Amino acid sequence: MVLQFRARRLSRRSASHTPRRFTNFSVPLKKYIIEMKVKVISRSTDEHTKERSQDLQRVFHNYDPTIRTQEKAVEYVRALNAAKLDRIFAKPFVGAMDGHVDAISCMAKNMNHLVGIFSGSMDGDIRLWDIASRRTVQRFPGHQGAVRGLAVSTDGRVLVSCGTDCSVRLWAIPISTAMELDVLTDNSVEPLETYVWKNAFRSVDHQWNFDRFATGGAGVDIWNHNRSAPEQSLEWGTDTVISVRFNPGQPELLATSASDRSIALYDLRMGKPTAKLIMATKTNSICWNPMEPFNFTAANEDCNCYSFDCRKLNAATCVHKDHVSAVMDIDYSPTGREFVTGSYDRTVRIFQYNGGHSREIYHTKRMQRVFCVKYSCDASYVISGSDDTNLRLWKAKASEQLGVLLPREKKRHEYLEAVKNRYKHLAEVKRIVRHRHLPKAIYKTTALRRTMIEAERRREEKRKAHSAPGSSTSKPLRQRRIVRVEE
Repeated sequence: MVLQFRARRLSRRSASHTPRRFTNFSVPLKKYIIEMKVKVISRSTDEHTKERSQDLQRVFHNYDPTIRTQEKAVEYVRALNAAKLDRIFAKPFVGAMDGHVDAISCMAKNMNHLVGIFSGSMDGDIRLWDIASRRTVQRFPGHQGAVRGLAVSTDGRVLVSCGTDCSVRLWAIPISTAMELDVLTDNSVEPLETYVWKNAFRSVDHQWNFDRFATGGAGVDIWNHNRSAPEQSLEWGTDTVISVRFNPGQPELLATSASDRSIALYDLRMGKPTAKLIMATKTNSICWNPMEPFNFTAANEDCNCYSFDCRKLNAATCVHKDHVSAVMDIDYSPTGREFVTGSYDRTVRIFQYNGGHSREIYHTKRMQRVFCVKYSCDASYVISGSDDTNLRLWKAKASEQLGVLLPREKKRHEYLEAVKNRYKHLAEVKRIVRHRHLPKAIYKTTALRRTMIEAERRREEKRKAHSAPGSSTSKPLRQRRIVRVEE
């Protein structure tokens, strides 16, 4: 309540004519008269009355910074506690899916079905898994050798598989309603088509919105669902093609990697290659960014991943480091903001699309060399296939709370995430957010690699210091592993 007083001197004449209601004031009225103005806070009862007993009491906030002088200090403590709680509740491993009897070599996801994932193993077995129940829904027997590639058509009806038995097989995918209702009677099916060719295959990928798919082996072959022989055969060099990937934005654009350390781009409209990049070491897998289709990331043998812009291949846009052994597979999140990698060092890492270091590392004592990884279609989970015959399901965010969240819980998580991002540059918060427990072998190898890189840097500085000015030049990191670009 605010009181305002105002007094004025009265003349002798006005005091004699003062109204009778002021005669009870203690102030002498023949000299002064007091006028009072009162401001009262008024609140509606309806706004503060709960309609039901479960309703929350409404709380009013005044965001004037002069009232709460310790606001930033309080927020900093909240950010620190939120970072600590994230590390406490970081339990990313959801479960394992076992059933294969040999190492898992490849995986594929159906973009039309959220919980379905296909896996192929080195003994020729192909399985369809239900991620929700972590069980086998369907088996696709037929390959006599290792299955090296799996791909699903855009409409989600056909599965394409290839292997070292020189055959390509087309399979009918069970409909989603049958998988959800668990009414499948036969646990194995026969292929729709089987195409036998001259050489073994290493990879396969399906073209977006068309009935064509590409295989990689001794060369790049373009197939149609209705033809038993390739429509086109593309070659640039004589070495084995390891990975093939169609561009999601330009379906006629194809990227391949080969054992001669090359990454090649093909345009199917012209029927010939457009560009070729030679790197210092072999590229094991390629994946396009689904939200920026002109960018792709290559998983390399030198423990790093390299992101490129297909319009400018003479330098990488980003170098992603942290693995200590060859990176075997890579897959982008549907959001295009992150990608997951699997490595020969028995770890799975998650990187930001423009980050030089990983934000997460997943490992278990039993998991062996990781040959294939996939993001789920809703970007909530990561699936990895390894040498120990198991598929493992991980949370994309290690400390994420599973299950249905109440609106209050969602707002609470969003607020804590915003506070962490606001203070993530401070030393204490950064230390807690970045800390990860590593296996002993990974920790020691990381320290050894750091020592080797530092020794190489010092050697380069000494060589430059003892050379004639301008005679010794060093390439930047983004160009250091690129040998040449051919067009």
